[in-house]
Amino acid sequence: MKYWSQVRAIVRKDLQAEFRTKELLSSMLLFAFLAVVIMSFAFDPTREVVKQVFPGMIWVVFAFAGVLGLNRSFLTEKHNDCIAGLTLAANDGSAILVGKVASNLIFMLVVELVSLPIFFVLFDFRSKGSLGLLLLVVLLGTVGFVAMGTFLAALAVHAKHSEVLLPIILFPLLVPLLIAAVQATGAILAGQGFGEWSLWLKIIAGFDLMYLVVPTLLFEYLLEV
Repeated sequence: MKYWSQVRAIVRKDLQAEFRTKELLSSMLLFAFLAVVIMSFAFDPTREVVKQVFPGMIWVVFAFAGVLGLNRSFLTEKHNDCIAGLTLAANDGSAILVGKVASNLIFMLVVELVSLPIFFVLFDFRSKGSLGLLLLVVLLGTVGFVAMGTFLAALAVHAKHSEVLLPIILFPLLVPLLIAAVQATGAILAGQGFGEWSLWLKIIAGFDLMYLVVPTLLFEYLLEV
């Protein structure tokens, strides 16, 4: 089986499993919705300070909702040692990681596309920038988050308390990416020019590249542990 056929097979398996159970998306969407609603009641949307922390609130919700999904991405493979079956079926172990990253990316993008409009409605926030540029930053930030998060989820899945371990080892590595994503999001929402946020976008792209390449190179060694 060719490399990208293996990747598509893994993505298709994850999507079909989620379509049957709806456990992962429902938990992520519920968390994101409750977090947005609680924040909207906790802060006065008319206050200027809320407008300043609005980009940070968006990424806090995205990050914690994403961890819920990442925690479950390899739990299904842990039962009956299914990860060994995937390893035997795939000629290249990195295809497993790439497939998992792709399926997790789809799940996170669905949650973000649903929760982002709720943010704008409940906080009565009017963006001065381009919606397309905002979605580009969200996409690039999510790619790096999911790539590193999926790799660390595979690393932590065999730990006794993997649900607790994953955020502990994941968030310190993602701090530069999340800071750049928050800064770029805030600049775009404020309608600032390209020069004001282009550096942050380059930082996000650089971390995306690193978080995609390094886990892909190391994943086969992880499978052997």
